[in-house]
Amino acid sequence: MPIPVAQTLAQKLIAHAAGLSSVTPGDIVTCKVDLAMFHDSSGPRRLKPMLEELGAEIWDKSHVVLVMDHYVPERDEESRKIVRIARDWAREQELPHVYDSQGICHVVVPQHGHIRPGMFCVGGDSHSPTGGAFGAYMFGIGSTEMLGVVVTGEIWLRVPHTIRMHWDGKLHRGVCAKDMMLHMVGRFGMNGGQYQAVEFCGPAVKALSMQERMTLSNMSAELGAQVGLIAPDETTRSWLKDAGVEAGDLTHWHTDDAAPHTRHTFDASTLSPFVAAPHSPANADVVGCYQGTRVDVAYIGACTGAKLDDLRAAAEVLHGQRVAAGVRLMVAPASQKDQIAAQQEGILQVLLDAGAELFPTACGACAGYGATINDNATVISSTARNFKGRMGSATAQVYLASPYTVAASALRGMITDPREMLA
Repeated sequence: MPIPVAQTLAQKLIAHAAGLSSVTPGDIVTCKVDLAMFHDSSGPRRLKPMLEELGAEIWDKSHVVLVMDHYVPERDEESRKIVRIARDWAREQELPHVYDSQGICHVVVPQHGHIRPGMFCVGGDSHSPTGGAFGAYMFGIGSTEMLGVVVTGEIWLRVPHTIRMHWDGKLHRGVCAKDMMLHMVGRFGMNGGQYQAVEFCGPAVKALSMQERMTLSNMSAELGAQVGLIAPDETTRSWLKDAGVEAGDLTHWHTDDAAPHTRHTFDASTLSPFVAAPHSPANADVVGCYQGTRVDVAYIGACTGAKLDDLRAAAEVLHGQRVAAGVRLMVAPASQKDQIAAQQEGILQVLLDAGAELFPTACGACAGYGATINDNATVISSTARNFKGRMGSATAQVYLASPYTVAASALRGMITDPREMLA
């Protein structure tokens, strides 16, 4: 009887998808895809003509999810055309899983129970690694690769090496997963995990809610990683049960102690709020380095920074107060489900009472669409990226921070350590 080979979580997920007992970093394997997700920007307008040219069909429509989130609500003729193509194609193909204007794909898809531990998934968006928070192997691919997936239901990949980010200790009030990520991106840079499988682990990670874990996995893309994994546990099981699905047996989906990997260790109890200066998430340092920088706009939005937990964090800071004169506080919840929950909890009213403007549950300004940022504005944002021109004007100066820090900065009109407001 063969001796079991110690495997990382990434290796186990890939081996399962490839129908193998084990894989080794560097192996090139073909994997069966459990889920292919794309949105109005990356999907039908690109896939439809290529499929027609090939005379090909989707391999299994039950394994495809389409989300309209980038160009909704339609604001001009170009966006109307893009969304119309997506809606018409969805009807033509009779796709069973279509979410139109329900929120951002990386939040909507798991909220509807499409991602579970042990799955192998691809997405037509660079932040598709969000699915790794659920113990699934999920990564972003381009339109040509997606064409191959939707026709064959398979994709090849080179098995990556695993980098484990082990977090000991406990986060203090006013410090959250976004700060953890900005700290890691600031330390390792945007190519620090290039094509590797990054796995987040340790007591501080296990203590995080599912939505906070989603933030870690989401921003593994900012490390250059292919995936950002978190081993599923009872927190995962409970969240998925609320989404209407069973997590299944979780005992297999973890990294074996003897599996080869690179390990970096952090202490959450010493972590301060972090801010990334223009024009890269890697320009990150403790909030004190940017304290006092005046801001014109505070933006709470995107798959990284406007989930229910993010809205709760902002409301904790803003409760009973008003934003500073001359500061525009923009809030775009990540999904309809999160917006409704925030309304029921009274969180949304706290934000509105503080002077927030409510925007649609879509990618919005994070993707440079809709209510974008004006010229020469200084912005503090809960989004994942602050590349030049990404949120609208190329002259805007965008700082990245947690919802706590964004809210605190809105109150004072300058970049502020949120712990001062929560003391």
